[in-house]
Amino acid sequence: MLTLTPGAVKAIQRFIQGSADPMIGLRIAVTGGGCSGLQYGMRLEPAANAEDTVVVCDGVSILVDPQSANMLNGVTVDFVDSMEGSGFKFENPNASNSCGCGKSFSA
Repeated sequence: MLTLTPGAVKAIQRFIQGSADPMIGLRIAVTGGGCSGLQYGMRLEPAANAEDTVVVCDGVSILVDPQSANMLNGVTVDFVDSMEGSGFKFENPNASNSCGCGKSFSA
């Protein structure tokens, strides 16, 4: 379904461990919005929903809802830490176009 780089795994583990409440994983979703029509959403989750697909990458659980699953198929998620800032970067082979900021895309 999707792949996490070692940098993304470390960042997600750090966020889960730093959470005030117990979290089982990170939800990654695709929603409407952004410059190009679709954008990525991410949030820590305490539990999976019954309809979620749970992808385990190097011990980290990623929760994906059924509506986002097709658009996240084949995606690689990285965590970049540079002088310009830090954050998650998505490489999506399903995107036909993406905006300059890299935060949104169209399919």
